[in-house]
Amino acid sequence: MNHEPPARSEADESELIRRTTAGHDDAARELVDRHLGALTRFAYRMLGDAAEAEDVAQETFLRLWRELPSWEPRAKLTTWLHRVAHNLCIDRLRALRRLRSGDEAEPPDPAAGVAAMLEEHQRAHAIGKALDALPDRQRAAITLVYHQGLSNREAAAVLEIEVDALESLLSRGRQNLRRHVKQYAPERRPNERTEPLP
Repeated sequence: MNHEPPARSEADESELIRRTTAGHDDAARELVDRHLGALTRFAYRMLGDAAEAEDVAQETFLRLWRELPSWEPRAKLTTWLHRVAHNLCIDRLRALRRLRSGDEAEPPDPAAGVAAMLEEHQRAHAIGKALDALPDRQRAAITLVYHQGLSNREAAAVLEIEVDALESLLSRGRQNLRRHVKQYAPERRPNERTEPLP
């Protein structure tokens, strides 16, 4: 017996929007179930703070609910939601930068006593710091394409730029990410394998 979920077409989402606008709570719950997790992950990668990411995802849905009575599908719902979440993240990043003074990651549990765990922690910390060091638009482009799985065209629509401008952001972002990771990463032993960067 096939338990695969049905394909989510734009017509299907339009029907969910219509039913949500008509007051069907089950349709509203379905919209939230489909998109909340992806929006929260996107916001977390942009902000690096779980509570802030949840706030952004919730605010994105509040804006959707306000928009629904006059909704006109000029873009895919996924694109529209990511665009709103992206703008909210940028607003919060601007505010956070005024308050933030270089957070340090928690050290690993010394009881673990495994050198590999320390190195893995340092590598993850380096990648996180490198992503944080990217300009906002480069970080957004990399997050949308490599972590959220959006196509170049969809990511360009979220950022409200042309596809070739997005590809330029991705290229510069990858170069900067590699440069920053080298700066933050611990020294590697010969023949040690690492996770590839985007």
